[in-house]
Formats: sequence, structure tokens, C-alpha cells
Amino acid sequence: MSTKFKVTVIASSLAILLFTIVGGFVHVRASSNEGAYRQLSVYSEVLSRIRLEYVEEPNIPVVTEGALHGLLESLDANSSYLSADEYKRYKTMKNDGKADIGATVSKRFGYAAVVAVIPGGPADKAGVENSDIIESIEGKTTHDMSLAEIHGLLAGEVGSTITVAVVRPRRAEPQKIVITRDVVNIPPASDKMLADNAGYIQVDSFPEGESQEIATRIRDLQKQGAKKIVLDLRNAAGGAESEGIATANLFLDHGTITYLQGQKYPRQAFNADPAKDITKLPVAVLVNRGTAGPAEIVASAILENARGDVVGDKTFGDGSVQKLIEMPDSSALILSIAKYYSPGGKAIQDVSVTPNVLVADTVEDDAGLPDEEEQAAPGEKPSDKKDEKPKNLIDDQLNKALEVLKNRETKG
Repeated sequence: MSTKFKVTVIASSLAILLFTIVGGFVHVRASSNEGAYRQLSVYSEVLSRIRLEYVEEPNIPVVTEGALHGLLESLDANSSYLSADEYKRYKTMKNDGKADIGATVSKRFGYAAVVAVIPGGPADKAGVENSDIIESIEGKTTHDMSLAEIHGLLAGEVGSTITVAVVRPRRAEPQKIVITRDVVNIPPASDKMLADNAGYIQVDSFPEGESQEIATRIRDLQKQGAKKIVLDLRNAAGGAESEGIATANLFLDHGTITYLQGQKYPRQAFNADPAKDITKLPVAVLVNRGTAGPAEIVASAILENARGDVVGDKTFGDGSVQKLIEMPDSSALILSIAKYYSPGGKAIQDVSVTPNVLVADTVEDDAGLPDEEEQAAPGEKPSDKKDEKPKNLIDDQLNKALEVLKNRETKG
């Protein structure tokens, strides 16, 4: 029996014990104290047997730390346990980290997953793409890292480099990519007029002030004669939920945009303010697997208030509020305490947003991923050859959105 397997057995046992303890407190109304104590007694006996009769004496502190990591991550991707050392690094990153790789990263399949890449950012320049799995960071597997630790490692000083191993479909082995951290400037919302008086607005993220930028774009398009709007939120994964709420309000004069709720977090509803609604034009929202967070709030609000159509692929699924809890031993918990819900009562983080007009999201599997022997040296710009990424000549999702808007216009 391998050492890794032995540690896994012990860690699993401790995780079950810890989960039972937490569950006993969380679900005390649903379970009797007697039942909780009985379960606790059983798992305590299991751990005692492991310590006394296992082939060798386990390193309980190390295993306990691993079990705590697993316990928090079993709740959701945004909840994390930070050991004392990890928490110290986390605080340093929060205070001093001025640069990062320019990508929204979460966890999927137990590993770090790239939700969306900021156009023109460090990750984009290095060849990282949406939906990539980051198997390791500086040689350490992300499977054993909390999301908070992953974010801490990806941030750093301007000009510093970090090596990640990326897994992509049709690649047999993880591919190493060197990324040079930098201060990331998020492109502002852009607009243009399309055929048939359709106004098009593209949004890459929702930093502070983005909703007002989008409002300006809507007004400009209406002045240019736009009779309908396509709001492109594909690969828009970062930013503040408040900006997503404000953006949805630009299209809504009534109804619930979203609400927050948790076990100890009273329901907080965000309703549309009629004074902030600036357009009555028909709207279609484009989404895909890289649409997350604030963008999902916009899409679900427009869809479930019957204000417009949502076209594309199912979104990523992210939307919760975290609380930092310091522990007596200088470790810390980052715990999700509330989730954002769609107007119809669906937890966005749990079920994502499913378009009412489904169009598959096409992905170029190998586009932009440099071969290991062609990898640019740290600080160097990748060659022009690697910058040339194959692009789909036909945007099926956008074409479908325009078709949907035209049909609505005809019926109207």
C-alpha cells in the first residue's frame, strides 16, 4: 500500500469526522443530539483504531490539515481553508500583490480552471485560453491547493514570471507556459452598428464603473439609429456583482434583478429602479461557458423577467459572498455565507444560466498554445507565429441572436 494511499485513507476519515461535527451544528434542527453523538462516537473509534493499529504511526497534524482543506472545498469552489503559513502569504498577497496573470480562475474537476482570459492580458499573450485546466503552478499540483492559495500564487510583482502547466483537450501531456505578471487593464465596453439597425455591445468584465460605460454605449447606439441591442457577455467572468445588478437595471423598469440569501444571511433583494432604465429596445444577450459572476446576474435577470432572449451556451455558474474567519492557531477559513439567486429562485452558482436559445460554444482546441520548444523566454514576447490564433469565420451565436431579434421585430 503506497504512502499516498495511506494518507488518503486517514485524511478521508478525518474529513468525515469533521464534516459530521459541522453537520451536527448546521443541521441540529433536523437531527437529534443523540444521533449526532452516536455518529461522532463511531468515527472517533475509527480514528482511534487507525492511530493504534495502522501499520505505522500517521502524521496526524499533516493529515488533519489535508482533511480541513478537503472539508472546505467539498462545500463549494470558493470556500477555502488556509493554514497559518498559507494565511500569512494570503494577507501579503492582498496587501502587496499589484499584478496578476489577467484571467478569472476557479476550480473544476478538482483543479484550477481558467474561466475567462482578459484580452491583451499576460495570460492571453502567453497563449492561455478559456476553459484551460491549470494542472500545476511552479511544479505543484493545483489539486492540493485551495482557490485562495491559487489566487495568491498567480498574483505577484510587476514583471515577475510564473510557470503553469496547462491541460487542454487533444493534448496528451500538460504543456508548460511561462506567464509574465503585469498590471491588467480591462478593456472598456465597446460598441458598433451591425446590419439591419442592430447595435452591438461587447463586455469583457465588470470592474467598477462598467455599468455607466455600458449605459453610454447604449445611448450612443440609440443616437445612431439602433432598433435592437445585442449584449455580448461571452467570456465576461470578472468584476463586481453590484455592476452586474446596475447593468441589468439599464434594461429593466420593474421586477427583481437578483437576491442574496444564506443560512444566517437574511434575504436581500435587488429590485429594478424605473428611474435607471434607459432603453426599451429589444435585447438579446450572448453567453457561453466563460460567462460568470456579474454577467450571469445580467443574463438571468433579462431572461427571467421576460425582457429579452439569452442566446448561446450554458454559463459557468458563480455567484456567492465569502466571509473570512480567523482561527485561534493563526489559520483561517474563507467561507461562503450567501448565494446570488435568479429572479425565479435558482442559485446561480449551483445551476448556472441556461439560455432559452441554445447554440453550442465552439472552441479551437489547440489554438494559441505554444509548443514547449517554442515557448518564449521569460519577459520575451511570443513569436508572431504563435500570436496568430485561428478564429471562426462565422459566429453562429451572434448570427442566431440577430435572427432572434429580427423574428421578434417581425412579430411585433
